[in-house]
Order: sequence, then structure tokens, then C-alpha cells
Amino acid sequence: MEFTPDIKNRLKRIEGQVRGILRMMEEEKECKDVISQLSAARTALDRTIAFIVAQNLKQCVQEQNDKGEDSSDVVEEAIQLLIKSR
Repeated sequence: MEFTPDIKNRLKRIEGQVRGILRMMEEEKECKDVISQLSAARTALDRTIAFIVAQNLKQCVQEQNDKGEDSSDVVEEAIQLLIKSR
């Protein structure tokens, strides 16, 4: 799978969020504010995982269909990846 600039940009934004969280901790910001930002970073990671799995699934199913093969195993593998990421 090719990782597009969009996916890489998502991770760079998340990286920036994490750096901001560390800065908040160093500045001894309120716990609730730190937790709020941690939750936002986790949500961004979860969405990125889902996006990557969806793109991979789409690509694999298309390849299976082009070969005239059953794609149910590919779909099951994608589901397992999503479950594992939780």
C-alpha cells in the first residue's frame, strides 16, 4: 500500500498534538486540559488507523475482484485489524 501525503500529514498533525501535550505537562497545566488533549490525539490516531485500513481494504478487494477471486478473507483480515487497534 502506498501511504499518501494526506496520511503522512495526519500523522504530522498528531505529532504536533503530542508535542503540545508534553509542553502542557512541563508547564503543569490542569489535568483535565491534558486529558482532553490526550483524548483528541487518541481520536485522531483511531481515525487514521480506520482510514488506512479502509484504503487498504478497498485496494485489496479491487485486486481480488480483478483476479476473479473471493474477497471475503481480505474483508475478514481488515475487520481483525480494526478490532486489534481498539
